[in-house]
Amino acid sequence: MRRIARAPWELLKHAFGWLVLFELRNKVVLFPSALRLGRLETAEARRLAATAGPIPHALVATVIATHRRPDALRAAVRSALAQTVADQVVIVVDDGAGLPELPDDPRLFAVSLARNTAVAGVVRNVGIRLTRSTYVAFLDDDNLWEPDHLERALAVLESPGGPDGVYTALRRVLPDGTERDVLSVEFDRHRAARESFLDTNAFVARRAPALRFSRLRRTPKVLPREDWELVYRYSRGRAVRHVPYPTVRYLVNPESFYTTWSG
Repeated sequence: MRRIARAPWELLKHAFGWLVLFELRNKVVLFPSALRLGRLETAEARRLAATAGPIPHALVATVIATHRRPDALRAAVRSALAQTVADQVVIVVDDGAGLPELPDDPRLFAVSLARNTAVAGVVRNVGIRLTRSTYVAFLDDDNLWEPDHLERALAVLESPGGPDGVYTALRRVLPDGTERDVLSVEFDRHRAARESFLDTNAFVARRAPALRFSRLRRTPKVLPREDWELVYRYSRGRAVRHVPYPTVRYLVNPESFYTTWSG
């Protein structure tokens, strides 16, 4: 009897992929909170645009969302500023906890939300909305880029007939600094509906209205994550390509894989 009851779910999972089905459920269940957070995001983007002043246009805008990780944040910022691509701006968006002292660099801008949202997608969206650029890249406050991350991504994006978005390989490291593995998977939308191998730390994409993170309030138990949702949705009608070279040092530990963005 249990096998018969599970048959419709198995058919749907086979047809659409479990990640797509879970995300559909998330949108239905969490929709009310997303509406409220959308209004908050718009209000904060307008407030900060008026108070922080204009941020110059650049080829790439790098968005770093942060919350109470001062030392790790400074390391992430340094890795972003050390890119071989100089035509970029780096914007740090703090989720209402206050900013630490950061490097003095004319390409670096930092803002704080008026209050904690506890939703990483909203924080990143504010950074996207405050910047003007051809491409947008993302870096978490506890991860690092190799110096050639943007260079390798742009070489593919700006090639003749290049895609709209690319993602590089992730070198996943443990807290003691040892390498766990390298995550490098060619893009396939059918496979992405069934396997969660997409991460925005490795993602660089052409700016478009679809380049906005989900505003759903995702607790650690809510799957899929907002990284998957963004890249999967962005790839609908747009070309996304994998660059099989590890340019991201991704910290794997319980505190970084599922960040608690609560105040």
